[in-house]
Amino acid sequence: MYQHKLEKDIRCPLEYGLQVFGGKWKSRIICVLAAKETLRYSVLRKEMTNITDAVLASTLKELIADNIVERHSYDEIPPRVEYSLTEKGKSVVPILQSICKWSGAYHKEDNENALLQCQKCDYNR
Repeated sequence: MYQHKLEKDIRCPLEYGLQVFGGKWKSRIICVLAAKETLRYSVLRKEMTNITDAVLASTLKELIADNIVERHSYDEIPPRVEYSLTEKGKSVVPILQSICKWSGAYHKEDNENALLQCQKCDYNR
């Protein structure tokens, strides 16, 4: 089960932000949902290459617990569940776009042959 970092362990707001949207998968999920708005689990899974079901499910639970992503389940047969960003989640997108822009500028210096186009966060060099 997902447990938040204890408040006494968070020493500054940056640590809170990195806990909420940092790491390998959280920012990617946020950017995919920002681009596509609302997705079913299976479609989100296809958009996220090289992620296991266990990691995707766990990461979604963390993002839901942090009020970044919301889960909508519909009382239908077969059951339908959709994921989308909350207002708090949408507020993270410009931050991620800025990080992507900064990374694109400096990654280019370090690796001229790198593909510096991020379609998920809607930043292109």
